[in-house]
Amino acid sequence: MNRRTLVFAALAACSLLSACKKEMAPGPDVWAVVDGKDIQRQEVEKIFRSRVTADAPAPSPEEALSLKLGILDELINSEILLERANKLNLTASDAEVDEKFTESKSPYTEEEFQRKLQETGMSVDDLRNEIRRDLSIQKLLNREVVAKISVTDQDVADYYSKNRAQFNVAEPQYHIAQIVITSHPDPNVHNRKNDKATNEADAGRKAAMLVQKIDAGADFTQLAMDYSEDPTASTGGDLGFQPESAFNKSDPMLKKAVLALRAGQSTQPIRTKDGGYIIVKLIAKELAGQRELSDAQVQQAIRDGLRTRKEQLLRSAYLIEARDEAHVTNYLARQVLESSGKLP
Repeated sequence: MNRRTLVFAALAACSLLSACKKEMAPGPDVWAVVDGKDIQRQEVEKIFRSRVTADAPAPSPEEALSLKLGILDELINSEILLERANKLNLTASDAEVDEKFTESKSPYTEEEFQRKLQETGMSVDDLRNEIRRDLSIQKLLNREVVAKISVTDQDVADYYSKNRAQFNVAEPQYHIAQIVITSHPDPNVHNRKNDKATNEADAGRKAAMLVQKIDAGADFTQLAMDYSEDPTASTGGDLGFQPESAFNKSDPMLKKAVLALRAGQSTQPIRTKDGGYIIVKLIAKELAGQRELSDAQVQQAIRDGLRTRKEQLLRSAYLIEARDEAHVTNYLARQVLESSGKLP
C-alpha cells in the first residue's frame, strides 16, 4: 500500500508540473497580475517618471528598480482595493470625477497643464482614470475603516492622564496663516486661480486688493488658496502653532505686527526683502502654562490624534486581509531575483 501511494503521489506531482509548464507565461510587459487583471510595465514607468525630479541626480539602476518595485506594490494594493470597491458599488461617479478633475486642473493655465501631463507621459484619460481609482478606494476605506473608528471620552481622559506633561506649554503659541505675494513668480508654485504678481508694482496692487477683500469679510483660507504664491496655498496658508521665539528669526516688523494681533485679526501687507508682501492672520493664541483636560482644544487634539493612530492601524490590517484573499503574482519581483538584481 505504501509503494502504491508513493506511485500515485509521484504521478500527481508530474501531472501538476506538466500543467505548470503548459501555463502560458505573461508577455514581457506584464509586471504583475492581480486576480486576473494585468498591471503593465507602462503603468509603473509613468508613475516613476512623475516622481523622479529632472533637476536631481539620476537614480542608479538599483535605486530606480527598487523605486519601481515599490510603485508596482502600490498599484497591486490599489487594484485589490478597487476590486473590492467595485463589488460594493462604491465606484466614483462621473460627476465626482469631473469635480476632482476640475479642482486638480484649476491651479494651472491650459499650457502648464498640458506640459505637466506631457512630462509624466499621462493623457487626460489616464488622469481621469487615476482620479476615479483614488476616489473609489477612498469611499471604500471611509465605509470599511473610517466609519468604524470610535474614540470615547474615557480614551481621551486616559491619554491625557498618561501624557499630562505634553500639554504644559513652555511659551506662548500663535496659530497663524499667511498669504504670500512675490514680485518674481515661481513657475513651480501654483494657487487655485493661477494668479501671480509679475513685478513689484503688481505685487503692491494685489496686496491692496486682498486687504480690501479681507476687510469686506472674505474668508482668509479661501483667499490664500486662490491667491497666495507659496506652497502653503494648498492648505489655505495654515502654518499651525508657532512658538513666540520662532518670530525672533523673522522680520522685526512682522514679529511686532503678529504679536499685536487678537484672534481673528490679520496684519496689513508687510513688505518683504524681495519686493513682495506677506499678510498674516492670527487664528488663535495660547498662553504659556499647563493646559487642562477641560480645555476644548486639548480634547480635540487628543481625539484627532487617537483617531489618526487607529485609522492607520485599521487601514494596515484591512489591506493585509485584502491581500490575503487576493491572488497576486509579481512577475517583476520574480525576474529581479532570477536576474540577481537586473531589470530584464
